[in-house]
Amino acid sequence: MLIVANWKMNSLRREGIDRARKLRLLSSEKELSCNIIVCPPAHIIHEVRQALDGSDIGVGAQDCHFDDGGAHTGDISVKMLADLGCTHIIVGHSERRQEHFENDEIVKMKAKKVHSEGLISIICIGETKEEKESGKALDRLHDQLSNSLPETINSINTVVAYEPCWAIGSGLTPNHKEIEDAHTVIRDFLKRTIPKTKPLPYVLYGGSVNGNNAEGLLQIQGVSGALVGGASLDPTDFWKICQYAETAVNLKNS
Repeated sequence: MLIVANWKMNSLRREGIDRARKLRLLSSEKELSCNIIVCPPAHIIHEVRQALDGSDIGVGAQDCHFDDGGAHTGDISVKMLADLGCTHIIVGHSERRQEHFENDEIVKMKAKKVHSEGLISIICIGETKEEKESGKALDRLHDQLSNSLPETINSINTVVAYEPCWAIGSGLTPNHKEIEDAHTVIRDFLKRTIPKTKPLPYVLYGGSVNGNNAEGLLQIQGVSGALVGGASLDPTDFWKICQYAETAVNLKNS
């Protein structure tokens, strides 16, 4: 499984370094078989990566631009993030789509640029509350998959994260049937897109994941990891989620 921590716009330098060191300590006490990526704010990516040196925890970024460089004040390129040691970049998060008006085409361009530099894109999709209540959630997911995923995706360079917009930061989560149905739509789409001889990319669930509900969420059929927001700011709570991921793999394989 893959567990990704999205720290969002949280953590000053000292706080972020201390959190990363705590995670490194936890990882040294018990090695887990799941893959773990931490995505801090851009200003501390380098120092967080240094604080995690010696562990198996990787570092990613929360966003990028689709150009290599130029007149894009305040943006950061994939090349810059790779230079900082990032292996993964989140694109299309609902907060980017809503607050910065990013559409599917922009998300696709960003993901394609991530792939061109040899990094892994974590492409987020998810329905709004209105789309859910009108019964259009699964149709919306299919539209986002069709329009946000570039032709460059494969089983190695892409992760898809299902994050229902209405669940992010709300403390609410879909029921297990709704999550399983959403992941079935995603996996069926990927099966039609990825060559049959290749494994499917990770398909994560995100949206108010925490140490109290992660155990059940990670055992849902089709879920191969989690994109964790607020709970990732507490190293102990986040590590508990990582431990649940290992348990879920063992249960699914038994």
